[in-house]
Amino acid sequence: MKRKYLQDIEDFIFVEDKLEPADIIFIPGNGFPQMAEEAAKLYHQGLAKWLLPSGKYSINLGHFAGVVSKQEKYNGSYETEWDFLKDVLIKNGVPESCILKENQATYTYENAILSKKCLEQNEISIKKAIVCCHAFHARRCQIYYEQIFPEVTLMIHPVDTGITKENWLHSDEGAQKVFGEIERCGIQMWMIWDEIKQLEL
Repeated sequence: MKRKYLQDIEDFIFVEDKLEPADIIFIPGNGFPQMAEEAAKLYHQGLAKWLLPSGKYSINLGHFAGVVSKQEKYNGSYETEWDFLKDVLIKNGVPESCILKENQATYTYENAILSKKCLEQNEISIKKAIVCCHAFHARRCQIYYEQIFPEVTLMIHPVDTGITKENWLHSDEGAQKVFGEIERCGIQMWMIWDEIKQLEL
């Protein structure tokens, strides 16, 4: 039997919203094709007109780390996460005209910030959005994107990239990722609380 505190952690981290038609699908930068593949499926289901992959590369590495899986299918020479994710979308039937460009973000919060800037530059107004992200990254994506898009209805759509709600406790890597997300979410929520406190002074 899973201990209650582990179940609470699981329920907190692995957010998933019911989807409905939206204006755009956000794809935070990464080297996994699964998020963009899923976004392409949602596009073909008519759930959004625009897709916005976002990302340059990890601020820690200083270069694109490379394709993590399905290298035989996605084998281009990619300078940025955006270049890679765009290729995934196109190879899965998304018209290039529907793919917006944000290729400067180097961490998740910046994905959200620069995605908003991209929409403003393209004079695109949105009311509803879907975020396709790692399953274990769902809550942090929700926190970041809700901060930057407070007036937008956000729907978090977690994607299986190996670590899921069902298997995260079955490996050291899964547990490490999830407990790490708890720490990062805590830091971010403390920063939000501090901002609110300052505004009230």
